[in-house]
Amino acid sequence: MLRFYEQKIQEVCGAFKFPHKIQATAILYFKRFYLRWSVMEHDPKHIMLTCIYTSCKVEEFHVSAEELGKGIQQDHQVILRNEMLVLQSLGFDLIVYSPYRSIDGFADDIENFLQAKDDSLRRLKDLQEAAKLEIDKNMLTDAPLLFPPGQLALAALRRLNKELKAFDFDRYVKSVCSRLRNTHAEAELVNFLNDIDVMVKDAKIPVAKDMRHIDRKLKHCRNPGLHDENKKREKKSKHKSKRSFSEMQSSAPA
Repeated sequence: MLRFYEQKIQEVCGAFKFPHKIQATAILYFKRFYLRWSVMEHDPKHIMLTCIYTSCKVEEFHVSAEELGKGIQQDHQVILRNEMLVLQSLGFDLIVYSPYRSIDGFADDIENFLQAKDDSLRRLKDLQEAAKLEIDKNMLTDAPLLFPPGQLALAALRRLNKELKAFDFDRYVKSVCSRLRNTHAEAELVNFLNDIDVMVKDAKIPVAKDMRHIDRKLKHCRNPGLHDENKKREKKSKHKSKRSFSEMQSSAPA
């Protein structure tokens, strides 16, 4: 179920033409949030919007909650209402390292390794752009929680290079590992890349029809105590606002 909403994050970010780093940050916030909570406690449809909004703020890409809510026809108050909950659930640890940036780093390193020119340079640039789309598949698995960004990027490059044959990947990996001066590094790295590929291959994302059925069932399973608590919080907030407004009026000079 969470995979469906992670894909929705990608779709929303694509519709708003947000940079890849915002998409990656939002998905990682979403994944980390549900390491702590259950979908029966907090609706993923609402949490995913708050994760997108929070990632825009963290990555300094200004979009107001009103703009975001209007763009996807959702109440922007839902986004704001869950903001503190999401921040607390993340332990206010908001720095995220994106595999999309690692792709650019590897592309520069491979270019130097190959001393690429003309045709080989063009193939490498094509591989670099296609790999960013390939990383989208990695982000819909548990791999971002288990592997560092560099390994996610390298796995995407390896999968694509099997089709595009832009360079000798095995020779490049040997070169990278030789710099580490660790005799076991190459075997370990290849095993990690294989594990990531297996996760991508086994990933299954529910279709919208299945999700409607799951959502209906969740409405009956969701914790009613949390819903009542949210209502009380909203009521208290409205009451406080009204009281502050009344105090301002009473203290105003006649």
